[in-house]
Amino acid sequence: QVQLVESGGGLVQAGGSLRLSCAASGSIYSNNAMGWYRQAPGKQRELVAQFTSSGSTNYATSVKGRFTISRGNAKNTVSLQMNSLKPEDTAVYYCNANIRAYAISSWTSYWGRGTQVTVSS
Repeated sequence: QVQLVESGGGLVQAGGSLRLSCAASGSIYSNNAMGWYRQAPGKQRELVAQFTSSGSTNYATSVKGRFTISRGNAKNTVSLQMNSLKPEDTAVYYCNANIRAYAISSWTSYWGRGTQVTVSS
C-alpha cells in the first residue's frame, strides 16, 4: 500500500505565504514524478507544479515566480512554497506521485486526500 499525506494548508490574506508538504509512504520501490495539483470549486483539477521523471520542474503559468516546488530532505517528500498568494489561488491542493510499488511491475499515479488553501482578499 502507498499513501500520500499532505499538510500545511490554511487561511491566509492576499499577499501572504503558505508552505505545503507531502510525504509518500508504504511499499515504494521507485518514485519518478511528484508534484502538486489544485481544484477550485466548479473547476477542473489543474497542475500547479511538479518534478518530472527527468528531474525537471513544470509550473502552471499562473504561479510562475510565486510558487516554488522543492524536494524534502527525507526520501519521497516534496514541498510547495507559495508566496504572494492571491484569492484565485484558493483551492484544494492535492499531492500526486507516480510510483512503482514493490512486487508490482507497473507505475501507478497516487493522490493524497488534499489540503484546503483559502486566500482572503
